[in-house]
Amino acid sequence: MNFGPQHPAAHGVLRLVLELDGEVIERADPHIGLLHRATEKLAEHRTYLQTVPYMDRLDYTTLICNEHAYVLAIEKLLGIEVPLRAQYIRVMFDEITRVLSHLFALAAHGLDLGAMTVFLYCFREREDLVDVYEAVTGARMHAAYYRPGGVYRDLPDSMPQYTATKIHGQRAIDEMNRNRQGSVLDFIEDFTVRFPKCVDDYETLLTENRIWKQRTVGIGVVSPERAKALGFSGPMLRGSGVEWDLRKKQPYEVYDRLDFDIPVGLNGDCYDRYLVRIEEMRQSNRLIRQCVDWLRSNPGPVITDDHKIAPPSRIAMKQNMEELIHHFKLFTEGMHVAEGEAYAAVEHPKGEFGIYLVSDGANKPYRMKIRSPSFTHLSAMDEMARGHMLADVVAIIGTCEIVFGEIDR
Repeated sequence: MNFGPQHPAAHGVLRLVLELDGEVIERADPHIGLLHRATEKLAEHRTYLQTVPYMDRLDYTTLICNEHAYVLAIEKLLGIEVPLRAQYIRVMFDEITRVLSHLFALAAHGLDLGAMTVFLYCFREREDLVDVYEAVTGARMHAAYYRPGGVYRDLPDSMPQYTATKIHGQRAIDEMNRNRQGSVLDFIEDFTVRFPKCVDDYETLLTENRIWKQRTVGIGVVSPERAKALGFSGPMLRGSGVEWDLRKKQPYEVYDRLDFDIPVGLNGDCYDRYLVRIEEMRQSNRLIRQCVDWLRSNPGPVITDDHKIAPPSRIAMKQNMEELIHHFKLFTEGMHVAEGEAYAAVEHPKGEFGIYLVSDGANKPYRMKIRSPSFTHLSAMDEMARGHMLADVVAIIGTCEIVFGEIDR
C-alpha cells in the first residue's frame, strides 16, 4: 500500500510503500526522488556567496542553521577569524531557529495525531520570532543572513510596528505594539521572559494528555545502541538516552562560553523525543537570553574587514575607487578559496547537519556534499515502524521531524 506522497502526514513528498498484515506493518520502504533539486550540483556552478540562499531552501524550518554549517566550512578553508560580536549574533539566531523549528515540529506532530489547539498556540509564538527574522534580515523565511566572515549586518535599533486597519482599531494596535517600542534586542528579551509560560501551556495540553500518551508512549522505540548504529543525531539520539550534542562535545562559535544543559530521554520512544524537544526549547531560551545580555554591552564589527572575502561598506564603496573595485570583483567573480577540503557540522535542530567542501582554488566549490540528519532518520523508518499499526506510522514520521527539501537535496 502507498502512504503518500499526497498525504497530510507525509511531511512533504514522501512515498512510503507499506507491506501490511491487516493493519500491522510488516515492512516500510521509503521512496524519495519526487522533489530532487540537485542542490549539491548547483553549488558547483555558483560562486561561494551565491550558494548561501540555497542553504535556506534545504530544510526551510531550520534555514539559518543550514547557512551556519556552510559558512563555517568556507571559513575553515579560508582560515579566517570571525568577529566576536558576529559569533554571538550567530549563536543567538541559531537558538531562535531551534525554537522556531521545535515549535513547528510540535505543531505539526500535534496536528498529525489529532491535537488542533497546540498547532494554534505554537504558531502564535512562531509569529514573534519570524518578525525578528524579518526585522534583521528583511525576509520572513529565506534569510541569507550569514556570510563567510560574519553576518550581513548588525541588529537594527527598532522593531517594525503594526498599523491600524479595518479589523484592528488604534487601541488594539497600541496593545500589539506594546513590546515593540525599543530595539530588536529589547523585543527578543521580552520574548525570553514570556516564552517559558508558553512552553508550560504546551505541556498542559499534551504532556499528561492520555490520548497523546497512548499515541506516543512505546511507539518507535530505538535503543541507544541501535540509535548510534543507525547514525541518529539530535533529539532522535538524545531521546534514546545518548548525551551527544555538538554544542557541548565539539563546541563552535561561542557555545563554550555559555551555560546550558543537554536534555536526554530514557526510553527512546516518540514520547521521550517529544519531551526532549520541549526541554530543548527551554534551554534555547536560556541561551538566547545570555546572548542578548552580552550583545547589549559589547558593540563591535559583525563581519571581517578583509575585502577579498566580505564587501566594503556602501558608503566607502561610493567614495573610494579601491573599495568599488573590491565590491565589483566580489559580486561578479566571487572570492577564491584556497585548495583543500573541509567538513563543518553544527548542532542543527534535527541533528548533525554537515557540509563537506572540496576546493580547487577556484571561485566556486569543486565538490559539495551535505550531511542531512533527516535523511538518516528517514532511513530507519522500516526498523521503527515494523510491528506497529498503520496509524503509528504517522506518529513515527512526526517524531522524526522530517523536511523533504533536506532529504531529497
